[in-house]
Amino acid sequence: KEREPFSRFPEEDMAASKKSKDQNLLIVESPTKEKTLSKYLGKGFIVKSSFGHVQDLPKGKFGIDVEKDFEPTYEILPKAKKIVPALKKACKECDHVYLATDYDREGESIAWHLSDILKLPKEKTHRITFHEITRDAIQEALKSPRDIDQHLVDAQVARRVLDRIVGYKLSPLLWEKIRRGLSAGRVQSVAVRLICEREEEIEKFKSQEYWSIEVELENTKDKKRFPFFAQLVEWKGKKLEKLDIQSEGTSGDIVERLKIAGYKVRDILLKQKKRSPYPPFMTSTLAQDASARAGFSAKRTMAVAQSLYEGVQIGEDVIGLITYMRTDSLNVAKEAQAEAREYVAKKFGAESLPPQTRFYKTKSKSAQEAHEAIRPTSVFRDPEAIKSYLTSDQFKLYELIWRRFLASQMADALYDTVTAEIICQAEADSGLLRANGSTLKEAGFLQVYGVELETEETSEESKDKKLPILHKEEDLKNLGIHPKQHFTEPPPRYNEASLIKALEQNGIGRPSTYAPILDTIQSRNYVRLETKRFYPTELGRLVNQQLIDHFPEIVDKGFTAKIEEKLDQVAEGELKWTSVVGEFYDTFEKDLEAAKGSMKKVKLVPKDSGEVCPQCGGKLLLRESRFGKYLACENFPKCRHKVSLDTQGNKVVPTEGEEKCEKCGSSMVVKMSRRGKFLACSAYPNCRNTYSLDREGKKIVRPEPKKTKLKCEKCKSMLLLRIGKRGPFLACSGFPKCRNIKSAKTLDPADVLE
Repeated sequence: KEREPFSRFPEEDMAASKKSKDQNLLIVESPTKEKTLSKYLGKGFIVKSSFGHVQDLPKGKFGIDVEKDFEPTYEILPKAKKIVPALKKACKECDHVYLATDYDREGESIAWHLSDILKLPKEKTHRITFHEITRDAIQEALKSPRDIDQHLVDAQVARRVLDRIVGYKLSPLLWEKIRRGLSAGRVQSVAVRLICEREEEIEKFKSQEYWSIEVELENTKDKKRFPFFAQLVEWKGKKLEKLDIQSEGTSGDIVERLKIAGYKVRDILLKQKKRSPYPPFMTSTLAQDASARAGFSAKRTMAVAQSLYEGVQIGEDVIGLITYMRTDSLNVAKEAQAEAREYVAKKFGAESLPPQTRFYKTKSKSAQEAHEAIRPTSVFRDPEAIKSYLTSDQFKLYELIWRRFLASQMADALYDTVTAEIICQAEADSGLLRANGSTLKEAGFLQVYGVELETEETSEESKDKKLPILHKEEDLKNLGIHPKQHFTEPPPRYNEASLIKALEQNGIGRPSTYAPILDTIQSRNYVRLETKRFYPTELGRLVNQQLIDHFPEIVDKGFTAKIEEKLDQVAEGELKWTSVVGEFYDTFEKDLEAAKGSMKKVKLVPKDSGEVCPQCGGKLLLRESRFGKYLACENFPKCRHKVSLDTQGNKVVPTEGEEKCEKCGSSMVVKMSRRGKFLACSAYPNCRNTYSLDREGKKIVRPEPKKTKLKCEKCKSMLLLRIGKRGPFLACSGFPKCRNIKSAKTLDPADVLE
């Protein structure tokens, strides 16, 4: 029977999950999820959103009673003060309250806070979780409600209390000794240390010269001759390591001998090689792949994934397209595996299926916050089929997730490989060359990856590398010797993908914390992201060194990983959260008292660049922000002259073009910002006219906004149809006082005024 890709259940089916005609309230975190679930549930359900957390530790106060077993004090958040009364009213009118917050410790904690604030009786309260927002998943969740898991709540409380202790106890010390306004975090400090240590490695690195030698050869027996390259791997009976040929002179001597050498095939080795697919995504690998393939930041990746999880309007229905995106598990539901096998058999044939269903084992011992990997809720929702309903970012990320999951359930790719070992003999000197070739015999999972999608599966290793048909003892013709000079390179600076990978490998942080960690270390000006690589700032290096000297455990990778393991044990009910916090606090308090006396005051003073300000004659000082280094006048804010510097310390000077400003007639200049090049008026700040530039350096001119018949829901002003870099959208004409915007996908052309 042909599968219907978007099958719908009648509302009565959902309502039938409860036999009684009780009125039920279901509370979720986000308005988007509220909108999606409202369409899934029947008349017996009211869906409300808490808009995230409803209470937290107080702002500006410590909020933890150390003497009373670290008892936390909670306050209702300002944003929740308007929401809580409405939720209380809804609770009184309903017979049952379902807390459907996210499927992790933080979600469990929000459910606990809601039950506390709303004073929900236990017999009336039901906790439900679902890994995907689909009718099936919601229906199953309603059939099996449970109590709030206090162990998960305790683990989240412990994490929050530990972070508050470090932040509120250590930050004042940094204010006193270094600069006011600084802060330190338990996990973020370790991330900063990783970046600082990598920078030190790069600075200490000394490049070494080395050479490789390739010989271009041709077979002489076969009529279909074509040249191929073989690498010199042995010389004079010694295996050549990477750095064995260290100078041009040594390389030249070998080349001269190879020119007069004879070449003969010694052996041909034929093998078959398998390439297995990668497992489906979990949070860390999704962030890494989205960064490498789509150029997404971790924060952007999680925001887009959240929108795919909570639901997208597809036709008349709102559908959750992916499963929960904060997970460190590689488990896949049996139903999803069966659906994937069905799809593969229909699309690619039964030969593209593995003999048995694939199962992947999570390497992390603590993979327990969620029970499934990230996958599409239905593999039958082909990305191309629903592309018109998705934004550009949503399509890119959904396609990555869909392809990765589908490939993970497919057969291995099979290659026929050939290795030719070639003897070269030059009088008394001899050497060995090696040439490798491979041909794809069975594509397997590689069928899912098109050449246009640059992923690990379409790397150079996956492409055919053909050799001519060679025979043992066959003489070969030398077509040329190709020596190549190389230099060893320092370890690369971390980008977002590699830093997340390092954090994961060291057991630092959890799926829900990766994006906040990266965002926090940048906002605190401890590191900066330049050309998609992390550089430590002078401030970051100074704070990192002070923490290493006086709080070695706070920035120790092993210690931080052990804390994470203990939090996992709290979540499993094996440890009490107060004992974990108490053990940490005892050591931390001693280090804090010692540091108050031993830590010296250090002041970051901007360096004099030796240059003079062209506007006022003052000194130009070398400063640094989260966006990079720059020269600024010492007389700031009276004089605001500033010149940006690139990563090598060179001035980024605006270049004047032929174009004139449409507003004031001054010349337009090309400037550089953290988002790339753009055109700006040279009369700035008197004229602030700017234009974006595309990748080819051409000016991007946005069309004038069009008036519509629609009114803004917030201020009743007219909505304008505008064109942005991601396409058309509706924006309030009352901007900037009113910043309301909405999608233009459902806009009726008749509502647009000429």
